[in-house]
Amino acid sequence: MRLDKFIVEAGLATRTEVARLCKAGAVCVNGVVVRRASGHIEPVTDKVTLHGREVIWREFTYVMLNKPDGYVSATDDGKFPTVIELLPDELQKIGLFPCGRLDKNTLGLMLLTNNGPLAHKLLAPKNHVDKKYRFTVKFPISDADVTDLESGVDIGGYVTAPCKVEMIDEKNGYITLTEGKYHQIKLMAEAVHNQITHLERVTFGPISLDTSLERGEWRFLTPEEEKALEDRGVSAVLGAKE
Repeated sequence: MRLDKFIVEAGLATRTEVARLCKAGAVCVNGVVVRRASGHIEPVTDKVTLHGREVIWREFTYVMLNKPDGYVSATDDGKFPTVIELLPDELQKIGLFPCGRLDKNTLGLMLLTNNGPLAHKLLAPKNHVDKKYRFTVKFPISDADVTDLESGVDIGGYVTAPCKVEMIDEKNGYITLTEGKYHQIKLMAEAVHNQITHLERVTFGPISLDTSLERGEWRFLTPEEEKALEDRGVSAVLGAKE
């Protein structure tokens, strides 16, 4: 891999800036100053430093974010702040995007990555990746309402796929979906003459929201979480072919 590409993909500088930094002697490879940004390195075994600090490179980056209210699930928006803006500058430069969408006022687990093929596998409707949400509604939910929701309800010409509803009390519970239509859970509540007052995603596939993260905080996925997510992407494709 070219040295400038390595540093750019770490989110630390543009290619033009890397060339300037190399000429200034700010970049070292295995302890040796390198003044040509076009040189090649081995990203896994070579140690690259910038201003004395090691440059950490990942082929793909996976971030868990506890989404707060008022942020849109997009990389750019002319009206509202985006979830990308909650990340530090270096992560905003490496092409991360939301893996799936949450409504502006929906809270909780948001996965951000630059692994497009995996995101596509996880989000493809035919692959049925579970998403679990905690909800609160305005009016009590009856057993009949739960049966209707789990069986599928009409949300404006579309009948939702079967889902799972677990009630905590008459107004609070969890709902697990394998699809993600626009405003789906809010429309499902309306279909049983109710109204969502709080909605938070708590799981996406094998990944659960880290409860130590405050609203707006983020962390990288652990190696174990990354493997579980990648394995789920593979199993989703295999399951869809059966």
